[in-house]
Amino acid sequence: QVHLVESGGDLVQAGGSLKLSCAASGSIFSINGMGWYRQAPGKQRELVAVITSGGSTNYADSVKGRFTISRDDAKNTMTLQMNSLKPEDTAVYYCNADLVVTDTGYEYDYWGQGTQVTVSS
Repeated sequence: QVHLVESGGDLVQAGGSLKLSCAASGSIFSINGMGWYRQAPGKQRELVAVITSGGSTNYADSVKGRFTISRDDAKNTMTLQMNSLKPEDTAVYYCNADLVVTDTGYEYDYWGQGTQVTVSS
């Protein structure tokens, strides 16, 4: 069994910073792509940033230059450094990972439970 657990969500003023973390645990053989997604009230879940196993990154236009995604494969963790936060960044942020499980050798897509980020104006 595999679990993804996010942490770091909080209430912050506009212009502030937060760092989100995602920890993967369980029967993990390897982790391929990882990413952060967010869902604001009344809106669809949207991609924030993704990072490949090789370290290539891609960001939503709305967060380019403000957010930085990174990963530590030795620890099976991923982070999202968020700077210059805006009220429109308010959402539940979800961790996503495509990983190969040890038991079956198959690749599956996993999601965390989400962490709330609220940016006040």
